[in-house]
Amino acid sequence: MSDIQPDLAVTLGPLQLNNPLLTSSGTFGWGLEFADLVDLNGLGGMVLKGLSFKPQAGNPAPRIVETPCGMLNAIGLANMGLDAFLDKIVPRLAELTTAVIVNIYGHSVEEYCAVAEGLRNVSAISALEVNISCPNVACGGMLFGKDPDLAARVTGQVLKAADKPVIVKLSPNVSDIREIARAVEAAGAHAISLINTLTGMAVDIHTRRPKLANVSGGLSGPAIRPVALHMVHQVVQAVQIPVIGIGGIMDYRDALEFLIVGARAVQVGTANFVDPRTALNILEDLKTFCIENKISSIEDIIGSIRLNP
Repeated sequence: MSDIQPDLAVTLGPLQLNNPLLTSSGTFGWGLEFADLVDLNGLGGMVLKGLSFKPQAGNPAPRIVETPCGMLNAIGLANMGLDAFLDKIVPRLAELTTAVIVNIYGHSVEEYCAVAEGLRNVSAISALEVNISCPNVACGGMLFGKDPDLAARVTGQVLKAADKPVIVKLSPNVSDIREIARAVEAAGAHAISLINTLTGMAVDIHTRRPKLANVSGGLSGPAIRPVALHMVHQVVQAVQIPVIGIGGIMDYRDALEFLIVGARAVQVGTANFVDPRTALNILEDLKTFCIENKISSIEDIIGSIRLNP
């Protein structure tokens, strides 16, 4: 095997990553919890759990249910809130060299902007990922991610409040995800990540009750990978800004599929519950694949899909 290492560095607009492997929000905590198990600086980056302006307790238990080829979760975006994050977590994140991306959310445009503004001038944070799948209380519970006008509005306002690259995370629970993608691109988003979880449900046949206290939750894992891959392919064709692929990535073959259809980076989510080292394992296998196939740069893989016979 050649000793020449392939170039795996990628760019996501203004954001530069050493490699395309990221951990996904909600599956890797604040990242610091895994510092004794994982070389965090070996990752392309970490997307932290959802952060809101004020602390949020989340949904009642049970909040996670295993399903065939995946899992359902209804955590409810539980987190410590902005002030505690800045006080307790940021000083420790400052010791890392990997890209740190904060996933932010709110129940109104103003809440999103408050979090974005609160993270200004925080050098430990590389970028923001805007989760537009949260309830918009001010608009009667409509989801930001289902309405292109609302999606564009929150994107544009966050961009005004932030001093960092803005990635917008899209919901798959829409009729045409390309419409939402074009809207956030037009509003100025630097990149797009997709997909978030699909809405699902599980029932205990003995008690005849939902297995989740919240009744429904988000389905993730290998079960959604074909859907995610299709939507990533659609969005790559629809927009000019970089796309990050998410959905059921368990090994390097899965990651390669997303890169081949045009994703410039991938996020590993549910697999972290199986093995927190999954992203780094994928990275090593990706390097080996490139060496064995005489691929000198990851750019030679990204968007290389052959659609014609």
